[in-house]
Amino acid sequence: MEPILLAYLGIAFMTGLTFIGSSYGVTICGSAVVGAMKKNPDAMGTYIALSALPSSQGLYGFVGYFMMQKFLVESITMLNAAAILGSGLVLGFAGLFSAIRQAGVCANGIAGVGAGHNVFGTTMVMAVFPELYAILALLVVILIGNALPV
Repeated sequence: MEPILLAYLGIAFMTGLTFIGSSYGVTICGSAVVGAMKKNPDAMGTYIALSALPSSQGLYGFVGYFMMQKFLVESITMLNAAAILGSGLVLGFAGLFSAIRQAGVCANGIAGVGAGHNVFGTTMVMAVFPELYAILALLVVILIGNALPV
């Protein structure tokens, strides 16, 4: 396999999986909002804030692509291509699963707010924990990108 194809496969994993995770996550939250609106339609601002959280993983995939973009040249070495593939897998899967799991936390918070409980702040704090691993995966991509020769 040509190294450039391997690198683009890494970019596809990096962006595609994080985009899938974010779209799946915001859908989970959106479904929770529909149910919560029946009980508490006045909390729409809170629902939107919690529903938007899983979208950040897709943004991390996009940032990861920009970090690796300078290496995507026809003369890319196999080392750089393998590094991009590996970092794409790390960020892609971390973003996919953290967005879905974060959406579960947010959906429970949306249901709690819909039921009249004051759980917005607690939900925001708890929702940070799954996202932390997507952030760490993005940091891995940045560190790998900084370690590679141009």
